[in-house]
Amino acid sequence: MNLSEIKDIAKEKGVAPGKMKKDDLIRAIQREEGNNACFGTDARSCGQEGCLWREDCLKLC
Repeated sequence: MNLSEIKDIAKEKGVAPGKMKKDDLIRAIQREEGNNACFGTDARSCGQEGCLWREDCLKLC
């Protein structure tokens, strides 16, 4: 998912993207959704199989 798409999602969730980097913006969205802000940590052990960001996260780990 590209940064423009992520910013659109952030705005829909009420998160002001400003000049946040992709990782920080995704974590802010995760917090707003009431989830663990774990993007980019260890996707294999986070337990959030249905996470919107899982595919991108797995690429980082």
